[in-house]
Amino acid sequence: MPFVPDIEPMLPSDDTLAKTDIPNKCIELMTKAAELKGRVSPVTAQVLEEHMSVINSYYSNKIEGNSTHPRDIRMAQNGEYKADPLQRNLQLESVALIKAQQAIAEDCPDPQRLLSPDFLLFIHKAFYEQVPESLREAKSRDGKTLFNVNPGELRQEGQDVIVGAHLPPESAELPAYLARFSEAYALEYKKGIAPLVAAMCSHHRLAWIHPFVDGNGRVARLHTDIFLQVIGIGAAGVWCLSRGLARNHAAYRAVLAKADGKRGGDGDGRGARTESGLAEFCLFMLDTAIDQVDYMSDLLQLEGMSARIKAYVRARNDGLIRGMEKLRPEAVRLLDQAFRLGEFPREEMVDITGLSLSVTRKLVGQLKREGLLTEVSSRSPLRFAVPEHAEAYYFPQLTPAI
Repeated sequence: MPFVPDIEPMLPSDDTLAKTDIPNKCIELMTKAAELKGRVSPVTAQVLEEHMSVINSYYSNKIEGNSTHPRDIRMAQNGEYKADPLQRNLQLESVALIKAQQAIAEDCPDPQRLLSPDFLLFIHKAFYEQVPESLREAKSRDGKTLFNVNPGELRQEGQDVIVGAHLPPESAELPAYLARFSEAYALEYKKGIAPLVAAMCSHHRLAWIHPFVDGNGRVARLHTDIFLQVIGIGAAGVWCLSRGLARNHAAYRAVLAKADGKRGGDGDGRGARTESGLAEFCLFMLDTAIDQVDYMSDLLQLEGMSARIKAYVRARNDGLIRGMEKLRPEAVRLLDQAFRLGEFPREEMVDITGLSLSVTRKLVGQLKREGLLTEVSSRSPLRFAVPEHAEAYYFPQLTPAI
C-alpha cells in the first residue's frame, strides 16, 4: 500500500456507516435511479442526455464562477459567439466541458481504468485541451497568474498550492496519493452499496489530493458522473448531479471543507482525517443526488409531461411565447406521442392527429422547423426534442430565467 497516511480514511468504516442513514440513502438512490431509467424510452433518454449535457456544463462551470447561460452555450455550439472576448471565451469553456463529457462517455472506462491515474489525466486533458489559451491559467485571489495549465498534466515541482485552509500534497507526492486513490476505490471486490459509497467519497478525496494546477473541481464532478454511470446509477444523463451541487453551493463547499479536517479524537475513526466529516460529505452527496432524481422523475411522469405539453401549445396560441406562430391543437397529440415512445413512424402521424394527410404534413413540417420534432432522415421516424422555447414549459426550473 502507498505510504500516504494523512489522507486516511478513504471510506467510512462499517461501524460508522451503521450509525448513519447512508445505507438507507444508498438503497433509496439506487431504487429511484433505476425507476427513472425505466420511465423513459431509450430514444427519449438519448434526447434528454444530449439536452442535459448543456445543463451539466452550465451548473458545473457556475460553481467555478462561469455563469454562461445555457442559451449562450447553445449559441456557441452553433458557432455564434458574443462580441466581448471574455464572454466568448467563457462560452468556449462551457462547450469544452460538454466535449469532455462526450469524450469520457465514448471512452467508456471499465471499472479498473475508471480509478486509474491515467484516466484522471485523460479527463483533465479532454477538458483543458478545448479551453481557450487565456483561460488556461491558475490565478491568485487578486487576479495574478500563478501557473499556466497544461492539459492532462499533474502539478509539477514548484506548483504547490493552497486551497482555502487546505494544503494539498506536494507535487512530488501526487503519484503515491493517486495510487492510493486507485487502490481504495477499486470496484473489484465491492458489492451492495459499497460502490456507491466509494463514488461519493472519492469525489472528496480527489478534490483533497488536488492533482492539477487548476480544473480540479470540474474534473472531480466529471469523474463522479462517469463513476455513477459505470456502477449503474447514472448522472449527467437524464438527471444532473451538478445542478444540485450548484443550487446548494454554500453547503457543498462547507461539507467539502469539513471533510478536509483532521481526526476529532478517539470517536472519529482511526485515520488522520475526520471520518465523521467524510461520512457527512457522503450523506450530503447522496441527498443531493436523490433530490435531483426526484426532480426529474416528477417531470417525466407521463401525465405531468402531457399536461405541460398542452400548456406549452396553449401558451403559443395565447401569444405568450414571443416570436412563435400559433400551433394547431392537434400538435399536442404528436408531441405527446413522441415523448411517450421517443419516436413514431411517419405513417402513423395521420392517425395520431385525426387530420387529413396534407394538413398533418403541414403541421409536422412546422414542428420540425421549430425543433419540437426531429428526424434522422426524410424517411426516418419522428423524434421527441426539447428546443429552447419549450424548455421552460417541459422542464420548469431546470435552468434560470434570463
